[in-house]
Amino acid sequence: MSGICLDVIVREETGTGPAREARRGGGIPAVIYGGDEGAVSVALRKNEVLKALNSGQFLSNMIEISHKGDKQKVITKDVQFHPVTDMPVHIDLYRVTEKTIIEVEVSVNFIGDEESPGIKLGGTLNVVRYSIEVKCPAGKIPDSIDVDISKMDIGDSIHISEITLPEKVKPSITDRDFTIATMVASRAAVEEDEEAEAGVEGEEAATEGEAEAGEGGDA
Repeated sequence: MSGICLDVIVREETGTGPAREARRGGGIPAVIYGGDEGAVSVALRKNEVLKALNSGQFLSNMIEISHKGDKQKVITKDVQFHPVTDMPVHIDLYRVTEKTIIEVEVSVNFIGDEESPGIKLGGTLNVVRYSIEVKCPAGKIPDSIDVDISKMDIGDSIHISEITLPEKVKPSITDRDFTIATMVASRAAVEEDEEAEAGVEGEEAATEGEAEAGEGGDA
């Protein structure tokens, strides 16, 4: 679990007007929902949210919120950003416990590129998925998922069934063995092969032409 703990102020009034007022006062409107309790409108301190966002542990991670010393665990489900300033303008927080099963996207970390036969031959890793949506307990969200490409050769693909996921972490998509990445020949290598093939075809054509010319001369 990340060490983020944010103070919240309960907003008695909801709607566009009170939300704007909260922003003018240096806050960011938010809603806490889920669990056995109803939705509660709150405001978070803008400077604390920005610090949490910059830590890289605010999105899709379990954090704590505190209201007058009363703490509870939540997951940041959504952050709306201003289209021009890119500043957060609204946040959705979902109540959880350590064991609550949630769906989150976890980034993929490719390892073993130095040993990959395909990379050594000048191949390129074509990444199909930079993140994987998984189901796991809120207290067991992995920072990333390692994908070992050390044995991948050109033409190989690696699928979710070949990935060792952390304990209690399962892929959300279960109806197909989806692809994570493929190893493809680089464009330069393809062009070299095409040029070599064209050269061989040209030599063969020239040889055939000479042979035909020789046969004509014999006649």
